[in-house]
Amino acid sequence: MRIPSSRGLTAELPCLLHLWPIITSLLLPRTHGVNFTPIPTPDLDLTSLRRVALTGHFDAISLYSYEQQTEDGFSTNGTQSLITHLPNGDFANAANADGYVKTMCPFVLQNGTLAGIIVGGNFTSLGGVEAQGIALYDPTAATITSLPGLTGTVNALLCDQDSDTVYVGGQFKAKNSSNAIVWVANSGWSNLLFEGFNGPVNSVIKGSNDTVIFGGSFTGLGNRTAPATRDQQVINISSANLTSGGTSTAAGFSNESSVVCNTAGQGGPGNTWLLQDNTPGFWRADMNFGYEPSLLRIWNTHHQGRGTKTFRFTALPLNGIMNFTFTDTETGTDALCDARCPLSSDPSIPYQDFRFINTVGMNAFRIDISEWYGQGGGLDGVELFQNDIFAYAENDLNEPSCANTEFPSKASVTGPWTVTPSGKSYSRYLSADLSADSIRPEEVAVVFQPDIKQQANYSVTIYTPGCLQDNSCDRRGIVNVTGNYASSAAPGIPLQTQIYQTNDYDKYDEIYSGPVDVNSGSFRPSVTLTPLLTQTDDITLVAQRVQFTLVGNATSPLNGLYEFDPRSQILDTDTANSTVDGAGASLDRGAVITSMAVLGNATYVAGNFSDKSTGFGNIFAIGNGNWTPLTNGGLNAQVSSMLVYEDMLFLGGNFTNNLNGSVSGLNNIAAFNTTSQTWHALGAGVNGAVNTVVGLTINVTTNTPELCISFNGFFDQLEASGPDRAVSVQGFGLWVPSRQNWLQNLHLPSQAVMGQLSAMTNMTGNGQLLAGTLSAEDISTSDAVALTSDPVRINGLNINIQPQPAGPETRKRAVSNQNVTGIVTGLFYTNNNINVTILGGHFTAAASNGSTIENLAFINNPSNGAETVTGLTSGLDSDSAFLALATADNLLYAGGTITGTVNNADVNGLIVYDLSQNTYSYPQPPALGGSDVVAVNAITVRPNRVQVFVGGSFDTAGSLGCPSVCVFENGAWNQPGSGIGGSVSTFMWQGNDKLLVGGNLTVMDNATFLANYDTSRATWTALIGASGSVPGPVTALTQASGDSSQFWVAGKASNNSAFLMRYDGSNFETVGDVLGNRTTIRGLSVLPLRKDHQMTLLVTGELDLPNFGNASAALFNGTTFSPFILSTSRNGPGSLSQLFSERQVSFEDPGGHMAVGFVILISLACALGVIFLLVVAGIIIERYRRKHEGYTSVPTTYFDKPSNSNMGRIPPEHLFGRLGQSPQPPLL
Repeated sequence: MRIPSSRGLTAELPCLLHLWPIITSLLLPRTHGVNFTPIPTPDLDLTSLRRVALTGHFDAISLYSYEQQTEDGFSTNGTQSLITHLPNGDFANAANADGYVKTMCPFVLQNGTLAGIIVGGNFTSLGGVEAQGIALYDPTAATITSLPGLTGTVNALLCDQDSDTVYVGGQFKAKNSSNAIVWVANSGWSNLLFEGFNGPVNSVIKGSNDTVIFGGSFTGLGNRTAPATRDQQVINISSANLTSGGTSTAAGFSNESSVVCNTAGQGGPGNTWLLQDNTPGFWRADMNFGYEPSLLRIWNTHHQGRGTKTFRFTALPLNGIMNFTFTDTETGTDALCDARCPLSSDPSIPYQDFRFINTVGMNAFRIDISEWYGQGGGLDGVELFQNDIFAYAENDLNEPSCANTEFPSKASVTGPWTVTPSGKSYSRYLSADLSADSIRPEEVAVVFQPDIKQQANYSVTIYTPGCLQDNSCDRRGIVNVTGNYASSAAPGIPLQTQIYQTNDYDKYDEIYSGPVDVNSGSFRPSVTLTPLLTQTDDITLVAQRVQFTLVGNATSPLNGLYEFDPRSQILDTDTANSTVDGAGASLDRGAVITSMAVLGNATYVAGNFSDKSTGFGNIFAIGNGNWTPLTNGGLNAQVSSMLVYEDMLFLGGNFTNNLNGSVSGLNNIAAFNTTSQTWHALGAGVNGAVNTVVGLTINVTTNTPELCISFNGFFDQLEASGPDRAVSVQGFGLWVPSRQNWLQNLHLPSQAVMGQLSAMTNMTGNGQLLAGTLSAEDISTSDAVALTSDPVRINGLNINIQPQPAGPETRKRAVSNQNVTGIVTGLFYTNNNINVTILGGHFTAAASNGSTIENLAFINNPSNGAETVTGLTSGLDSDSAFLALATADNLLYAGGTITGTVNNADVNGLIVYDLSQNTYSYPQPPALGGSDVVAVNAITVRPNRVQVFVGGSFDTAGSLGCPSVCVFENGAWNQPGSGIGGSVSTFMWQGNDKLLVGGNLTVMDNATFLANYDTSRATWTALIGASGSVPGPVTALTQASGDSSQFWVAGKASNNSAFLMRYDGSNFETVGDVLGNRTTIRGLSVLPLRKDHQMTLLVTGELDLPNFGNASAALFNGTTFSPFILSTSRNGPGSLSQLFSERQVSFEDPGGHMAVGFVILISLACALGVIFLLVVAGIIIERYRRKHEGYTSVPTTYFDKPSNSNMGRIPPEHLFGRLGQSPQPPLL
């Protein structure tokens, strides 16, 4: 169990500050960050394939170039990270936090050295190091250093190089300060002169005159406000584990619990605890929670003249003897005591109070009795009080029923909550394990009701135990916290907050600051914790305690703004001496400052406030000794964040217009030109509140980095503006200042970025450091890309794809493990002066003429015109999905889960489209039919013959019974043999006459996953060996040799795991159990490499690669998988369906060997050629010699040659007859 922080003890140890450099170098925890490791580029050679493309379901895609790249989406569980740029422009996490990172600044020292990046937020760990709200990140060494001593949330940082000081603002406690403190290089934490504020700080900036300006929701200086009524809450001792030493054995006087809740001070058996005669002893209480007591109340015993004369109080586990003030019963004056605190023996004094001098945290205490009256010591009652007001989820920790209070703190619990040990937390707490279908706020709740005795302004915080101690980090969920604080809540006060419970270590969050009413018979303040309804996974929730801390009664009348001069050693509390303080005081009370910025000589202040006297709201400027409203009175609702870029202010919040309503389109987003003093809309804004505005440098076009403005918040749409339609987003919009438009509207091959950003800072010499949660890929494009190999690169196709939701569940069942969303298949067709890329699947796209294309698109590339995108004419149902394509004689055969009416005839499963006429072919094939939904999963054309084989899930073709596989030829369906059944997924030809079929099949009613069809015999046979070797339905095939006698096969086993196997012509060889359980293989392709005509296998789908994670494509070299392509879809892993190319891959003969007869023939031909050349050369030389020497030719004809002469021709077959035969082994 962790005990509360002890502010008093910290104040007593100032010498530690002088040792800070040694402490930080030797003791503070550090962790090492990431190194960006490049991945060697695959040595692919795709030139022989000409054009190559990939299809799938994704909206962003990347080549795997660095080890730090993943397909992981951005976090939605309330955790964020420090994010850096990879050299290729992508992003990688440098350190993960368990909460939000709200602010950062580079800590550059006076000598110009970068000490690191100071990081603040509401996290409890960063990079695996426990760090409560603040830490130091070293970008050079990639390390995290904790800065202990602060607990709470850091909202704002100012790194001041001139003084080697970091100003820290937020909602926290540190040393003797609240909400503001400084960190000094080589010294550590140091209190400011004013010891913080009585409310949260949201922004800290350096003014134009070198002062430091704090902005927030405070009303005065000082670290806290003392309650008018002290010691308001009774600490529960009745649930403690009570022990004692030296206890009397007398009946009725040995029970330690007799003195608990004995507030009447009655003595005697059962009400008094005694020590043995003339023996010192102790009484001890061990609680299940931590506390900081303010008052000890003791009832002394007077039984038979006995009683305690002196005692000491020891705080545990610190083992420290506490100092008290008390009233001397004899003199009536205040006195001090520590190890020998006196108790009176006067029976007329019912009890004595001892006030703690130091505020010290503890979870147990011991009272040691050293002197006594009469025969021995003893006690009649013990009670502890505290100033803090808590309500615990576990009622055993709340005020006891004997506390004599009218409205004791308590909790009401609904649902399956169980008590969890405290572990390293402050107290035990409740946990609830909820399945996704049991997340019902009305059935699972904890209602905290505090004991409020004083009506005032309070800060309300909720405590969340860390998840590491109970091993629940992977299941922690999100809770809604709803407060009811006053009988008539002020309008506009946010009463509901979402809290992410993913923190590694204990944390607290402020959920409310404002007026709270006292308890009464008609009203009780309350805080209700329930699960967030929209969660879709199984979750674990925790509930521990809620605290109410009094604020107000400030030492100076501030209103959200305070200007501090660090050069002055005298605290100036007169607001008249500061224009900034005066500006805050002029605002209506309750001002909340959220953001400030200095531009030139002006300081711009934004937040949630108004000044009714001058008529402006939520933003104004301070300059030249005065404060003035911006043009049109500012904005009509809260500004949450502000960013300066050049002479522009970019603002985000929940406003909708200027205060006077004069500029349209300012929906939650606005820009203000400080030069022209004019407002500008960014498009038409967004449809929800914006929390942060953060600069982000990305590649707007390929390899062209540019600063953009990111807007982050609770919105899901960029509003339509002018020619730009509304764009669906996930709380993230990127405005490109150079294009004056949203990146999402530019339709450029730009980098894909999604997520949320909370902060950004520039690192000296190290570029940009971001905070938030991002998912980024090389290209923002959907569902289809081109792949090149010189260099290896992916590029978007010139088509704007918008994926549709998946089709009905009945359609899914008919499809053999195929995508039913996105682009599933494609092909290039380049015959007869036609050059078209065809894409099929379930999607919508924009045609070149502005119309909408559904599910089948044509990218036309005419040789004498511009590229155009077209689709089908009407006729097909919009929920159709194309799963297979093939062409023959300018006709496109397109199959899938297709229904509709074409040429006044019903179609089902297959259509034929004339590419030369750009229209449906007439007539269409008779519709396929079946008892279930018809699906065509595979189409292939027989080599050297126009026979179109169609495979899938169907029973009939027109009136013809033709299950699973049917042939379309000469305008009619034909059944290819008989005996095949089941569902076909894929085809592959093994020569001109043999077709290999994969799927979930039957042949002659015998189950198999691979079958052969012999076209010459019209017979079906199960592939020998497949039934015992292939573990499940086949979804993908590709050749592994030139004649396809060897091939690769993939699918899903009966246990739903993916398999990949190679068939060597006689046996199946598995690659082993090397793929994770989440793998689905959708496509296989063999691709050529540059080296020695080697090949590699491309595996596409949704791959779960061990020791890596998700990938959409991987290369397999026969032993290992290497991630190749990563993609994402709507903040999750994407998938690739298949690769298609303009030409098919060609194989070298295995081993490079030829038949022996051909080798002999070629060798003999070469030898004869050489001999012939030598003879001809010899003849020419000899003729030249003879002619030169005067020789003449003689007749060469033999007139007397007999007819039966044996000088005739040798039959050539005698010479080459044995060359084609098998060589004989030599005789040994």
